[in-house]
Amino acid sequence: MKPLQELTRPNIWTLAPYSSARNEYAGKAAHVFLDANENPYNTPLNRYPDPLQEELKKELSQLKGVPAECIFLGNGSDEAIDLPYRCFCRPGKDNVVAIEPTYGMYRVCADINDIEYRPVLLDENFQMNAEKLLNACNTHTKIIWLCSPNNPTGNNLDRNEMLKVINQFQGIVVVDEAYCDFSRQKPIRLELEKHPNVIILNTMSKAWGCAAIRLGMAFASKEIIALFNKVKYPYNVNLLTQQKALEMLKDRYDIEKWVNILLLERTRLMEAFRLLPICKEVFPSDANFFLARMTDAQAIYEYLVDKGIIIRNRTHIQLCKDCLRITIGTRGENSELMAALRQYN
Repeated sequence: MKPLQELTRPNIWTLAPYSSARNEYAGKAAHVFLDANENPYNTPLNRYPDPLQEELKKELSQLKGVPAECIFLGNGSDEAIDLPYRCFCRPGKDNVVAIEPTYGMYRVCADINDIEYRPVLLDENFQMNAEKLLNACNTHTKIIWLCSPNNPTGNNLDRNEMLKVINQFQGIVVVDEAYCDFSRQKPIRLELEKHPNVIILNTMSKAWGCAAIRLGMAFASKEIIALFNKVKYPYNVNLLTQQKALEMLKDRYDIEKWVNILLLERTRLMEAFRLLPICKEVFPSDANFFLARMTDAQAIYEYLVDKGIIIRNRTHIQLCKDCLRITIGTRGENSELMAALRQYN
C-alpha cells in the first residue's frame, strides 16, 4: 500500500483532535471529578462515558483475536462506514470502488461526503472479479468496499479474489464482515496483521441480537484506528451501550445457541421456499438471511404486508429483479411466513 500519510487527507493528518476532560487525566487514579462541568448527582448517568471504551475493547480483543489498540467502536457500523470517507477521501476529488449489489450505506456515505462512487457488477453467481474491481480504480481511488457475506445476496465472496484485491490495491480495502458469525469461511479479521491496508467491519446487531444498542466495530492497524479516534466525536459510544455490550459478552454460549438455531432454520426455510410454485430460485446463503427470486416480487411483498409480515423487496436493485430478501426469524415466525405464501394465488 501507499504510505498512510499519502492516503490520508492532509487536514486530517495534521488535525489536533478535541481533548476531552476524560482524556487528559487518563491513567491516573481519581475520585473527585470537578473537570467536565457535570452534575454531581444522579450517578452513574451524570458522568461522561469512557471516550475510548477501554474496558469493552479489552473484552472484545479476547473474543475477536485482535489487539485492543486495533479496535474502533462506534455508533453502529454506520459511523465506521462514514469515517474512512472522512479520513481518506477529499470531497469532489477522490473516488471509491465497490461491488454491486451490496449494502446501500457505502453509497449513501459517499454521496454525503461528495465522493464519486464506482460500482462494479458481480457476476450471475453474485461473485466478484478482482481484476474488474482493480481496473475500475484510478490514481484518485482511495477505498475499495467489499462485503462478505454480502448484503443483499447472502453469499460469501471468493476469499482468493478478495485477497488479490487486498494485496494489489495501493489504497484502503474495507471488508464488511457483519454476517461472518453465520459463515464457515475464515474471516479476513484473523489475518489483519498481514494486511496494513485493510479495515474490517463488524457489529453487535446481527449474531449478538443487539441492534438496539447501536455498537459497530472496526478492526485495523493501530495507525488507522488512531486516525479514526482523531476524527470521531469525543463520546460517540454512550455509557448504556458500553454496559449492555459488556453484559452480553458474558453470555457467549447463548449467542452460539442462537446462531446454531438460526442456521437450522435457514436450511428449513430455504428448502420450503424451493417447493413454492411462486419461487423461481433460492440463492445460496452464508448469512442470517437469504435471497429468493419470485414470480412477482412486488405483488408478493404487498400481499405479505397486508398480512402483517414484513420482508425486504430487492427487485429494484441491479441483478436482483423479482428478488425478495428474507431474514431468518423464530421457528414460529418462519412457519407463519410459509403458511401465508402457500395460500398466495
